[in-house]
Amino acid sequence: MTKRERFMKFLANEPVDRVPVAFFHHFCGPDLMEKGLELPEAFERNIEGHREALAVFDPDVIKVMNDSLMVLPLDTSFVEKPSDLRKIQPPSVNSLFGKKTKELTQRVMEIYEGKDAPIYATGFSAIRVLRGSLDGMTNPNPRLPKWLEEDPDSVFCALDILTDTIIEYNEMLLKECGVDGMYFSVQNRNQYFPDEMFTKFVTPSDLRVMEHANKLSAINLLHICGFTGARNNLELFKNYPAAAYNIAVYAEKVSLSEGRKVFGGKPVFGGFAQDGIIDKGTREEVKEATWKILDECGQVGVMIGADCTVPYNIDDDRFNWVRDAAIEYAEKH
Repeated sequence: MTKRERFMKFLANEPVDRVPVAFFHHFCGPDLMEKGLELPEAFERNIEGHREALAVFDPDVIKVMNDSLMVLPLDTSFVEKPSDLRKIQPPSVNSLFGKKTKELTQRVMEIYEGKDAPIYATGFSAIRVLRGSLDGMTNPNPRLPKWLEEDPDSVFCALDILTDTIIEYNEMLLKECGVDGMYFSVQNRNQYFPDEMFTKFVTPSDLRVMEHANKLSAINLLHICGFTGARNNLELFKNYPAAAYNIAVYAEKVSLSEGRKVFGGKPVFGGFAQDGIIDKGTREEVKEATWKILDECGQVGVMIGADCTVPYNIDDDRFNWVRDAAIEYAEKH
């Protein structure tokens, strides 16, 4: 069974010869992260990291890690009140950021030429872009939730503007760069917005992004981001139309099989914590953890991965340990 055949059977909830494995990590350290426009060495390190990783682990699923560019940059330095959000101007695909995003994706695609694994590009939700720019991700006194209560129309307008741009990028990545699908990252980590406000004002922008992507690809994936243990209410995303769902089992404190029920039995992936055994465990401990996941959720409609990106400097050979364990498990079950 080829990697693509196995992956498509995973998406179809059909039996496989062994479960696919999908771990992702960054190739830029903290000093180079998101500095691809200002530091050529960050941009090149981002690309070369894929080549070095491939020499150690031939992935079942490929994701273009856009560390040096990553989240769509947005200038909100002028924003002082909610109505100012209506004036945001995210960079188009014809901007320097857009052109470098296209170059990075195409050059990484060349590294994987001839591989039969599906290739994904990363996309972030409009609320992630806006929140990161306006409040940061750890601000204890964020402005946006207050502004959503004071002037929801202005916040919704900003999300609409960002959604148009995100759709533009996704179309470029899918049509011009040739990726197979989008790996769409969503979150309402630690109840940044009350659930009912998230559903009313944020969900429409997420759905618009996904519905457009689904017109161009049938295999888009949803990553419900539990980075560094940040929790989400999975119920918020149960009607998001993805081919499969990445569940942060350690952040959410749910098993893969429990999470799968939330999504009506659709395929799910994950199982490992973001760090811990996958990064520090012995080979035997990694095998035991892999078997424990498969004992719990079975081998149909399941792919093994992690809550979110694993440590950027991880030894890629550890992913071979997981795959070897999955192969042995399939042989004995």
